[in-house]
Amino acid sequence: MSSSPWIIVGLGNPGEQYEATRHNVGQMVIAELAKRHSVKLSTHKSRTDTAAYKLGVGVDAFSVILAKSKSYMNESGGPIKALANFYSVEPNQIIVLHDELDIPYAAIRAKIAGGDNGHNGLKSLTSAFDSPEYFRVRLGIGRPMGQQDPADFVLKQFSKEEKKELADFLYRGADVVESLIEKGLDFTQSKFNS
Repeated sequence: MSSSPWIIVGLGNPGEQYEATRHNVGQMVIAELAKRHSVKLSTHKSRTDTAAYKLGVGVDAFSVILAKSKSYMNESGGPIKALANFYSVEPNQIIVLHDELDIPYAAIRAKIAGGDNGHNGLKSLTSAFDSPEYFRVRLGIGRPMGQQDPADFVLKQFSKEEKKELADFLYRGADVVESLIEKGLDFTQSKFNS
C-alpha cells in the first residue's frame, strides 16, 4: 500500500450556473463523499478546493483528498497536477470522476487509463500528467435525443425524470470510489460496471 494519499477529482466547471449541470456530475459525487465523511472543501493554493479524511480504521486506513478544480473543464489539468505535486501523488493514485455521454444515464463504469474520447477535462489531465494512467469513474449521462448538440446537452441540468434517480446515482458513484480504494479495480468492475 502506498503511503501517499489518494486524490479524488471531480471534473466540472466553476460557478453557480454550472453546479447542477450534467457536465458537473463528477463534482456532485465529490459533494456526496464530503457529506458522507462530514468534511468541508476549502481553498488550496493549487487553485483547487480540497478536503481530507481517512477511509477505513486504524493502521489500514487510507488517506483521501477530495478535489475540485477552480478552473474550467478544459483547463483542469494544471490545478490537479499542482495538487498531485504538492502531495507527491502519482497518476495511479488519482481517481477522476467525469460525465460520460457514451454510457446510459446512471450507469457507472470504472477503469484505468485509456483515451479521452473527446472529453476536454480528461484531455487536459492527460496532457498535464503526460500520462493517461489514472483511474476514471465514468458517470453515464447518455446522449441527447434528436438533433441537440452534445456540447449544449452537457451544460443543461438533469431532466425531471433523471432527477428522480440522481441521489441514488451520486451515492453509487461515491461507493465506486471507495471500492476502488479499498478493494481494487477488478473487484469494483465486477460489482459496479453495469
